[in-house]
Amino acid sequence: MQSKQLKVHGRAFAHIAAFHPEITAFRRDLHAHPELGFEERYTSGRVQEALKLCGVDEIHTGLGKTGVVAVIRGKRNSSGHMLGLRADMDALPMTEKNDFVWKSATPGLMHGCGHDGHTAMLVGAARYLAETRNFDGTAVLIFQPGEEGYAGARAMIEDGLFERFPVQSVYGMHNWPAMRPGTIGINPGPMMAAADRITVEITGKGGHGAHPYQTVDPVLVAAHIITAVQSIVSRNVKPVDSAVISLCAMQAGDLGAMSVIPDKATLVGTVRSFNPVVQALLERRLSELCQAIALGFGATATVNYHRMYPATINSPAEAQFAGDVAQSLVGREHVVRDLEPSMGAEDFSFMLQVKPGAYLRLGQGAENGVGSCLLHNTRYDFNDEVLPLGSALHASLVEQGMPLLED
Repeated sequence: MQSKQLKVHGRAFAHIAAFHPEITAFRRDLHAHPELGFEERYTSGRVQEALKLCGVDEIHTGLGKTGVVAVIRGKRNSSGHMLGLRADMDALPMTEKNDFVWKSATPGLMHGCGHDGHTAMLVGAARYLAETRNFDGTAVLIFQPGEEGYAGARAMIEDGLFERFPVQSVYGMHNWPAMRPGTIGINPGPMMAAADRITVEITGKGGHGAHPYQTVDPVLVAAHIITAVQSIVSRNVKPVDSAVISLCAMQAGDLGAMSVIPDKATLVGTVRSFNPVVQALLERRLSELCQAIALGFGATATVNYHRMYPATINSPAEAQFAGDVAQSLVGREHVVRDLEPSMGAEDFSFMLQVKPGAYLRLGQGAENGVGSCLLHNTRYDFNDEVLPLGSALHASLVEQGMPLLED
């Protein structure tokens, strides 16, 4: 692959580049057939077909409903080591607005986050690893369902993923349109924030809009809560810590009833943080503040705080190793080892709570606009230029993590 003067090094990349068109065709087929979490039957079937053609040693299904796990053994297994690689497979409930021939054929569904590319890259790595087997140990390739809000990683773990495949470490990666092709980002700590959902149900007393003194207006209470909640981070969280509280939706009353004050109002939002101590603080202060404000107006507020995904935290040793592997492919100057964490969330975090590992960013933005749309955008598409690099990065983690030493 060439991105301006950038050249990717290593035999893994050179080998995989030879079947770049096949990986691209596979990726575009997945893009045209998007499926939501735990419904990836077509995707899972295509992955299984591809893995059989690749010649992997074992294919396991049914973990996390539609998840697939492939096992590839190296030329030797004297190390007894086992290393995991993970790719997510699901799409989003979005209507695609692209017009290329491989656009979504399913109305209302779209691969708007590049999981089609992630899956294709891991299949490319499977083919290379099965053909060469230049490592001492066992590679475990995890094709995970339901990353987009379904906690598919947790479902696979609960189905015995790491008991059946006791890897010593696990690695995942995600495309990143904000970085150029041929660049790779990582850091030795937080990569993605914890994602929590908050629902605030406010109960007052409805009545006529012309006689508000006879009511307890939940819309007014909601307005005060929306404003006051923004003080939690600024006045309770240390400035050196990161946190976000966003109340993103409100439902109250009927738009056709201009003079009716409703009985109830509901607020829905998201809370993001990296530190579990900060997370607990936010949960406590949200409950205290919402209830106190409602009480001050004679209403009540019930706060439902749901912890969805924990923070994605790289383990330092594995992050260092993954950065070294990336550097061996693209050079020191094209690896960002202190990548700024994102307040987005990722359920690979569940795997990193159980096993040491690291989560990387693979640059895919380009000056010509290809692949430059932000994630979850109706015009987004994965940049096929980076497929061989992503596959080579997966494969090189295996080869360098479980090196085949000469006698």
